[in-house]
Amino acid sequence: MFQLVELEDVVRIPPQMLGMDLRKAAVEELSRKYSSTANPDLGYIIRVVDVDVESTGRIVHGDGAVYHRAKFSALVFYPKLQEIVEGEVVEITDFGAFVRIGPLDALLHISQITDDYLTVDMRQGAIVGKGTGKSLKGGSRVRVRISVVSMGRGMRMDKIGVTSRQPFLGALEWIEDEVKKARQPAQAKAR
Repeated sequence: MFQLVELEDVVRIPPQMLGMDLRKAAVEELSRKYSSTANPDLGYIIRVVDVDVESTGRIVHGDGAVYHRAKFSALVFYPKLQEIVEGEVVEITDFGAFVRIGPLDALLHISQITDDYLTVDMRQGAIVGKGTGKSLKGGSRVRVRISVVSMGRGMRMDKIGVTSRQPFLGALEWIEDEVKKARQPAQAKAR
């Protein structure tokens, strides 16, 4: 889930930035510190979007920088367990597919794709269902449920696992077919 969060910190403005606009310098320094990092409480911090920095700062003896208190907003992505998300298959492997959800790649393990017996065709970059003929390829749009989230610290997220082994999940074309099949009895009854 994407959201804006409000944070506070003390930002260090180095000597070479003292001639810059204070707000611009604070945005640059806070972005350097927070953007593209993972936090177990906040999720994946994508970028700093707005900064309100106090104009009065403090100088620490022996350091030529000035320290200012700052309140800022950050755009974050926090994958929540059981959340249903849409993404794009970015890689097919012999053990499943990687799906881009927001700024991250999640593993859709082969055992979590469908109930059908699946084979992986690495030459064509596809996972194909033996009984149904359904296929999953790089670039396919999918709807999945987040089933595992293990957040790392700093620049990495340990693990995000997703599943599509439930009704109305999987490749979007599969879902369209399921909806058409579900509507057929209702349309026949109406006639």
